[in-house]
Amino acid sequence: MSLLRRRESRLGWLFVAPATLHLVVFALFPMGFALYISLFKWRLFKDSPEFVFLQNYVWSFTEGPFWNALWNSFRYTAVSVPAGMAVALGVALLVNQKLRGVTIFRTLYYIPAISSGVAVSMLWIYVFLPETGMLNLLLRMIGVSSIAFLQDSTWAMWALAFMSIWTGLGPKMVLYLAGLVGIPQSLYEAAELDGAGKLRSFWSVTLPMLAPTTIFVLITSTIGAMQVFTPVYMMTKGGPENSTDVVGYHIYTEAWVNFNTGLASAKSFVLLVIIGGISLLQFRLMRRQLEGYSAS
Repeated sequence: MSLLRRRESRLGWLFVAPATLHLVVFALFPMGFALYISLFKWRLFKDSPEFVFLQNYVWSFTEGPFWNALWNSFRYTAVSVPAGMAVALGVALLVNQKLRGVTIFRTLYYIPAISSGVAVSMLWIYVFLPETGMLNLLLRMIGVSSIAFLQDSTWAMWALAFMSIWTGLGPKMVLYLAGLVGIPQSLYEAAELDGAGKLRSFWSVTLPMLAPTTIFVLITSTIGAMQVFTPVYMMTKGGPENSTDVVGYHIYTEAWVNFNTGLASAKSFVLLVIIGGISLLQFRLMRRQLEGYSAS
């Protein structure tokens, strides 16, 4: 290896060293330690750790509240992800128009994404207030009686999912906007020559060309939805009647309320496996959409 080559190699390692160190210290080591304590009956401030091997994992699958939390996470994901993607695509189509001042709207739609999750949750608590909340004021204007969105087990999960559409709009919109900009204009011109209208061009050109973007948004949105925590912690605390006790909040309660860190770690890895399985399934199902895809 030449002297120049060795210098370039050392320089390369120097550049990646901070990121690698951050990954090891703040991601790989905590994950390894969590895997280690998941094999123990480890109750903070109470007992000395007791090695139980896979007993925490077996207990997780036989525990009713954990299954309820999984079901709640699936419900939240099933509503918030497709609805959020549809709204984001619609907004991306709107802000992709060549209009004066459209960048202002793009910025406004992205603001929730860079705002504090705690502050956003506090804001939506006021929006959902039973009597004086903005949403109930609008409902009363059209003759609908007030709804206690966050205190009613029927509505609480819907309220959280509805809020997630607004908070997650910015990143999804930007991704779809980048996908729309990358679609060659010649495809629309060819479709127009074939007599296709706006709707036909959308179904036959826009949606197929957005397939890679859609797959990416779908997988990352599902991962985020299955790990939702902040709005549940701030707005419902898993209630009412455990109707919003999603897995992220359930694991937090197990670890930092019950101080059963061994069982909480085991449940975290169960969630990791489930998310990995869902992502793999989504990729396999959507892979067919990429067959024959070409951006040129």
